[in-house]
Amino acid sequence: QVHLVESGGGLVQAGGSLRLSCAASGGTFSRHAMGWFRQAPGKAREFVAAITWNGGNTLSADSVKGRFTISRDNAQNTVFLQMNSLKPEDTAVYYCAADKNSRGGIGIPKYSYEYEYWGQGTQVTVSS
Repeated sequence: QVHLVESGGGLVQAGGSLRLSCAASGGTFSRHAMGWFRQAPGKAREFVAAITWNGGNTLSADSVKGRFTISRDNAQNTVFLQMNSLKPEDTAVYYCAADKNSRGGIGIPKYSYEYEYWGQGTQVTVSS
C-alpha cells in the first residue's frame, strides 16, 4: 500500500510558476512509475505527465509540453511537477498517482486505469 500526499498548490498569476511535490510512504516507491493528473471543475480527469520508476523516461501531455517538467527523487520518495508559464486553463486540482504493481515497470502509464494509488489532490489556481 502506497500513501501519497501532494503539496505545493496555490494561487498564482498567469505566467508564474509553481512546484508541486508528492511524498510517498509505505510500499516501495522506487518500483512505481508515477504520474500527475488534473481535474478542472466540470471536466474529466486528464493526464498531465508521468515518469518511469528510475526517472529515465518521461511523458507529458501536449497541453503542458515545454512548460511542465516531472521529476523524482527515489531517495526522498518524492515526485515533483515543476510548472512554468502557467495559464488560467491550468487551473485544476492536481493529483499524483503510483502505477499498478502488475504493470511490471514496463513503459510509461498515461491512463487512469494504469494507476492504483492516488493522493488527495492539491488545488492550483491561475488568475488572469
